[in-house]
Amino acid sequence: MRYLLVFMFFIHSFLYSQKKVDTDSISHYTEQANSSIKENNYKNALFFTQKAINYCEVHLKKEAQAIQTFNLGKIYYDLSKYSDANESFTESISLFEGLPPSTQVANSYYYLSLSSIGTKNYKAAENSLNKALSIYKTLNIQPNEDIVNLQKGIIYKAYKNYNAASLCFNLVISKPDSPEIADIKAEALYQIGLIEEINKRNNLALNYYNKALELNAKNDNLKQKSDILLALSSVYGNILNKSTAYSYLQQHLNLKESISISNNEKLGIDDYENFKETQRLEKIERINKKIAEEEKNIKFSKLINILAIALILILSLLSLSLYKNNIIRNKSNLLLHEKNTELIIAKEKAEKASQARFEFLSTVSHELRTPLNAINGITHLLLEENPKKSQLHYLSSLKFSGNYLTTFINEILEINKIESNTVEVDTVNFNLKQLLEDIRNSLKEIALKNNNTFTFNIDETIPDHLIGDPTKLSQIFMNLINNSLKFTKNGNVTIQAKLQSHIDDTAVLSFEIIDTGIGISRDKLDTIFESFAQGSVEINRKYGGTGLGLTIVKKLTKILGGQIKVESILGKGSVFSFQLEFTVNEQHSSDSTVIKNYDESIFANKNILVVEDNKINQMIAKKMVLNKGMKCKIIDNGEEAIEKVRNHKFDLILMDVHLPGINGTVATKKIREFDILTPVIAVTAISLNENREMLLSFGMNDVITKPFDPEYFYAVIAEQLDKVNT
Repeated sequence: MRYLLVFMFFIHSFLYSQKKVDTDSISHYTEQANSSIKENNYKNALFFTQKAINYCEVHLKKEAQAIQTFNLGKIYYDLSKYSDANESFTESISLFEGLPPSTQVANSYYYLSLSSIGTKNYKAAENSLNKALSIYKTLNIQPNEDIVNLQKGIIYKAYKNYNAASLCFNLVISKPDSPEIADIKAEALYQIGLIEEINKRNNLALNYYNKALELNAKNDNLKQKSDILLALSSVYGNILNKSTAYSYLQQHLNLKESISISNNEKLGIDDYENFKETQRLEKIERINKKIAEEEKNIKFSKLINILAIALILILSLLSLSLYKNNIIRNKSNLLLHEKNTELIIAKEKAEKASQARFEFLSTVSHELRTPLNAINGITHLLLEENPKKSQLHYLSSLKFSGNYLTTFINEILEINKIESNTVEVDTVNFNLKQLLEDIRNSLKEIALKNNNTFTFNIDETIPDHLIGDPTKLSQIFMNLINNSLKFTKNGNVTIQAKLQSHIDDTAVLSFEIIDTGIGISRDKLDTIFESFAQGSVEINRKYGGTGLGLTIVKKLTKILGGQIKVESILGKGSVFSFQLEFTVNEQHSSDSTVIKNYDESIFANKNILVVEDNKINQMIAKKMVLNKGMKCKIIDNGEEAIEKVRNHKFDLILMDVHLPGINGTVATKKIREFDILTPVIAVTAISLNENREMLLSFGMNDVITKPFDPEYFYAVIAEQLDKVNT
């Protein structure tokens, strides 16, 4: 494996240039080992390195022991003892476990890959190389690209993936000649020659071997030269040029014998076997010491147990003297214990029932999303196809019902998320006044529909820039104001925001939503915030609604650190109020979400891959894509999607998360191994066990939740296509 000499020298120099372990004995052994290596005295190098390992183990210096174990593996590797090297590098990695990622860990994985190639365990070599490259990337260390490509090519060749191997070798061969890469480039030419010989293209193989031999003459890599000479002998034998084949074979054998003599000079066979035997005996001795220590500890534990038993006996005698006095107390405690047991059982039953309810609602809500997406999607497509006037009424009703059911399911999931403690509070900069203004604009049509006067009274002294969670605050306002507008006709709905106090960088604000609507009867005030609770069956039939909005409001207000209150008189109206604390943003910057319009011309002739197993959803997605002038290809499983993307160019991928076989997240992760540019949008009936961040972590660019709004569907696609174009 001498073809990686340059990179090995870099790692070797970097490793030994690190700060020495602050212990004289380790420093001494390391210096002696390095000196022995320079003198080609590998017997002493092995001896001193093992001494350093033993010292680290005795003094519990785990990280230093890991480094010295790596050094031992490096010596084995230089001596072509690949099995022993494998064992040392693996032990070094095990010792590094639990420590932060470091260059030493990456080096251990890298050399484990090289020694695995030496033992022809190419799968292990590939895994170790990928792990090493990952750690180098984390540490922002750039390994030699030519050496990495060469090593990858050798692994691909072992897998008989000759196209991929040739690509890697050609990346090295294409580099200009220089002394620094002569050894690497010669090895790449030799390896690609082997591929050509395997494919029975002997003339091409001969050309590559000759070029490799020419470059090899510029370095001192005798092992590489021996391999090239043997390959030349083989290819001349293939073309029946026996005399030339014999000549190269004789050169190979002479050089191989010379290398063998050189290796024996570094470390005699007897010296190596004696070292391994000494190493084995020392290991047995350390094990025996540990056993002796454990036996000593066991004896000490037995003594402690005897003393403990004696103490227990003394305490038992003392307890016996108190027995009569405790009889009456025990009877009382027994009764209390029985009551506590009953309460615990009741509590466990309630918790199980609550958990069963959460899981049931989450499962049902999740399972409803896929067919509901079909209903909403087909309705949208039919409305776009200029239906008859007699059909338009039915389709509009169907769209309204689908949207209503979507809202209902979303509210169930929102409550489940809150009660399952999966909701996190954001802390972002926002403008409260602008937030309330946006809410007023979005609800103006509802106010006009019921002929209501819609007023916002916002205290001017409220700071413009606050830090909090505007999304959850918007949910609270939207639910409360929407209820007030819905239950009020020909009346007034007023929203008031006041600054209660402003001390240092903390502001306390109070909010009131006041309406002159139908009000709430006194006997319903205590239950109005419970799930599915409304004033009466008649109110539900007349005004509609899920009975979940106020439940969400109460829980979100509590999460934000406040408490919702209500005052109401039946027939005269209601007042909902709460207080919240915010941090004032002195930086005067705010985050806001801007909904961007899109230009439909961006869709023209774009090639879209839809990965979806549901036939109805396939039809809907394809129709919606085609309606905007895009092209569409349908795939119903993750495995086929990976191969399709590998062999064809797509402008964007719509990836369903739940697929037969491997799911959408795994498929996306595998696609990202060879394609990091094509946008992938997750399409999912998202549940409690899924979230946007989790899906994005697999390499997806955005998420569309089923059932989706068509305009939002197109807007997300347009945004991702625009990002690729720019």
